[in-house]
Amino acid sequence: MSATKMEKPKNELFEAQKSLRDMQRAVVAMRGELELSHQRREHDVQQVLATAEDEARVLKATAASLRDALAQSVNASDAAVQAAHAAAAGEIVQLKATAAALREQLELARLNAEAGLQATHEKFAGEITQLKATAAAQREQLELAQINADADIQGVRQRAQEEIAQLHTAIVALRDTMDKQSKTT
Repeated sequence: MSATKMEKPKNELFEAQKSLRDMQRAVVAMRGELELSHQRREHDVQQVLATAEDEARVLKATAASLRDALAQSVNASDAAVQAAHAAAAGEIVQLKATAAALREQLELARLNAEAGLQATHEKFAGEITQLKATAAAQREQLELAQINADADIQGVRQRAQEEIAQLHTAIVALRDTMDKQSKTT
């Protein structure tokens, strides 16, 4: 074979070896980058875990603090409710005593009012009887006056009707006279 023909496979072999070395270097570089990436990721995971643990500790402390505050609030609320119950019970006792005293005063006032009313009723019973008698007498006088007025009105009406009748008769006579005079003239 010729030297050029021999060189060609050598060149190809050399190129293939060169390409293989380049690939091996690339694989080594990629492996290094992969390990570096893996280390970075592991470092990031460790940081996230540390941050999460810190946040969990803070949240636990906050929850404990809130639990304590809630317990204190409940205790204070219970104490306030107990104080309010005690105050209300005292006020209820006072109000019942006041209501009983007012009820007694009201009953006494009612009895006094009834006694005063009875005395007033007795005082004015005679006067009422006298006023009823006076009213009955005045009613009788009014009825008598009404009867007299009706009789007077009846008399006036009768006289007016008699006068109207006389005037009608006079008018008829005057008409007859006028008719007779107008016929003669």
